[in-house]
Amino acid sequence: LFLAVCAVGIGGTFQYGYNVSIINAPTQHIHRFLNETWTHRYHKQLNPDLLTFLWSVIASIFSLGGLCGALIGGSMAIRLGRKGALLMNNIIAILASILMGISFPTGLFELLIAGRFLIGINSGIGICVQPLYIGEVAPKHLRGGMAMGTSIFLTGGILTGQIIGLRELLGGETYWPLLLSSSCFPAFAQLLFLPWFPESPRYLLIDRGDELSCAKALKRFHGSSEYRREMEDIQRECFALDGEKPKKPWQLFTDRGVRWQLITVIVMTMGQQLSGINAIYFYATYIFEQAGISAEKIPYVTLGTGACECLTALTCGLLIDYVGRRYLIIGGYLLMTLWSIVLTFSLTYQELYSWVPYVSMTSIFAFILSFGLGPGGITNTLTAELFIQSSRPAAYMIGGTISWISFFTIGMLFPFIVNGLKQYCFLVFLLECSSVAAFIFLVIPETKNKSFLEIKKEFHKLNFGRNT
Repeated sequence: LFLAVCAVGIGGTFQYGYNVSIINAPTQHIHRFLNETWTHRYHKQLNPDLLTFLWSVIASIFSLGGLCGALIGGSMAIRLGRKGALLMNNIIAILASILMGISFPTGLFELLIAGRFLIGINSGIGICVQPLYIGEVAPKHLRGGMAMGTSIFLTGGILTGQIIGLRELLGGETYWPLLLSSSCFPAFAQLLFLPWFPESPRYLLIDRGDELSCAKALKRFHGSSEYRREMEDIQRECFALDGEKPKKPWQLFTDRGVRWQLITVIVMTMGQQLSGINAIYFYATYIFEQAGISAEKIPYVTLGTGACECLTALTCGLLIDYVGRRYLIIGGYLLMTLWSIVLTFSLTYQELYSWVPYVSMTSIFAFILSFGLGPGGITNTLTAELFIQSSRPAAYMIGGTISWISFFTIGMLFPFIVNGLKQYCFLVFLLECSSVAAFIFLVIPETKNKSFLEIKKEFHKLNFGRNT
């Protein structure tokens, strides 16, 4: 089971974290490449406004690709199987790496844009299908910890990207095309390791009706003595579905039986993206400068923020099946609310006392730790748990679409929010975090150690009223 999580993670959410992270290091080199290419091609200097526009297209087209990936990820998981969709997804990553790698020697920045779009599609599919596979192969007493593999590999991807993007490694002027095309290595690793693992047992029995392959897969994952309990659980779910075909995303919006589960996924996904975590990264460099850290050393301090996220994802993975989902996610949002208040005060009085920047710095790390311990890790886990087999792929498509739209929106609007509100932008995030915490407290039941059918029964009262 552990090796299966590693095999799906390396080409799944690891790619997302890695490709979000590596684009920051070569910013100046890409600017120079765009200028030189434009001058060589048109024999005139590139307009600064057009340069900014081209750079923002290269950086943000990734999220547009992610949105497309999220829209097709669920359908691929139904048609090709969870494992088949992940394997096919690596072809897109390899093609994207080739395009980004040859953009510099050919002098075609358009290939860089196309490559970033394709790697976005790869990340969108991976972030949709990977938690689907892990959630379906995990036994219920380990489901939370295993589902945290999604977050652990995502944060591991961010940290790896930050390390490889250092100027001593591939972040220098000579090697930046290699840095952008290095995302083919996780793809090759998954193509090498994933074929050794079985397809999702739930997919084999419920979607394909193949009981023999399902039993064989369960024996591989749970051992020949333990697999029967899981088999019975899958058979019960199969019987309850009574041959129901996998639903399309728009069918979930009209299905009263999943109304509150769907509202929960939408609120949690938007909450995760709009929680202020992007603001923290935006402000990090400024706060580190204020604390007296030299500009050359800031990339190394930023590594600390990546390490923080990675550490909390691991901690959350160890705690989730003991503490439960509700306590961790509510606690995470409430702690983020607290650190938003501290940050607003410390940024307001940054110039007054010499020790205030250190309070801001501590708050940044504390905010990231709080995010990783709750919202960062548990959102994806709950999406897998709140739906039964026929609705799960469509739920991930909807959740993924909302996530990428929110990611794109915050990327576009955030500079204006910061310019308009300055440090008071954290008051907006404070309200958002406390509202999501209140919603989860009032709506979401604890899902720890419960089967998918038991969780569905918990929501039945909410969806159909108390009397049914």
